[in-house]
Amino acid sequence: VYGRPHVEGPVIAIVCEYDALPEVGHACGHNIIAAAGIGAALGAASVADALDGRLVVYGTPAEEGGGGKVHMIERGAFADVDAAMMVHPADADLDAFWAIAIQELHVEYHGKAAHAAAAPELGLNALDAAVLGYMNIAALRQHIATNERIHGIFVNGGDKPNVVPHRSSMQWYVRSGTLESLEHLKVRVLAALEAGAAATGCTMTYSWPNPAYEDLVPNAPLDAVYAANAATLGRVVDPRDNRPEFMGSTDMGNVSHLVPSLHPMIQAAPEGVAIHTAEFARHAGGEMGDQAVLDGALAMALTVADLWADPSLIDAATAAHQRP
Repeated sequence: VYGRPHVEGPVIAIVCEYDALPEVGHACGHNIIAAAGIGAALGAASVADALDGRLVVYGTPAEEGGGGKVHMIERGAFADVDAAMMVHPADADLDAFWAIAIQELHVEYHGKAAHAAAAPELGLNALDAAVLGYMNIAALRQHIATNERIHGIFVNGGDKPNVVPHRSSMQWYVRSGTLESLEHLKVRVLAALEAGAAATGCTMTYSWPNPAYEDLVPNAPLDAVYAANAATLGRVVDPRDNRPEFMGSTDMGNVSHLVPSLHPMIQAAPEGVAIHTAEFARHAGGEMGDQAVLDGALAMALTVADLWADPSLIDAATAAHQRP
């Protein structure tokens, strides 16, 4: 926290994500997010007293599935903040992105082991249950909304081919446009997976191990201020509508339902290089990534200064905030 305790100006939160992905490291560019956030905070702090502003920097862990910001919100983070912001690396400069709601699902099927050659009739195949559940989800995908996604993997399918698997497990991500529509989709997903158990005589258990991420609520006034500042650095920030296929999920969505939030995408890799790939990780740690850190830090610092200097901007952002 930086700034006098009882300032009249806005309190701005800068969000610093820092977790990475297994094997590919910073293929989502959270190294850029953290460094740009710290740089923005240092820059903005230099004018905070003069502009009667206050700054809060949040280091937010476990965005890649653990719901770090959700747990922080539950413990009071962002409660006294007028606006929150961060930049996220991508292959283009956008004022926001299509972040939809998501929740992680863990599924286990329980059957009965038997010798697969000598006495298969005595077994209940938990792997078959998982395979049928997977196929049911594949059929379900034909009949879900265009802004919904279901994707999963087999985590465990048995130990040896000559033993009927008595247990199998899967991990799924279920996504939908909003938290409300996600709840409806979750019911359909569970029904499809449970049918695999019913067909094989197995049983199924499941859990939702992490909190749900909400959809990201864009804020046009904040987007416009950031885009104008990024333009002074030579970056042309396009509206997110130009890239409707650039879809994902983030726990920053939960923050955006609480306070007006800025979540632009900053180009850190050549166009067409997707995040969550080894190629993107190389660029995130290379020249384009370094430039994204510098430009992101300065654009955010200028945006914070603008919000402090012109209270009407915060008023506009607050008025535009679409609370759930």
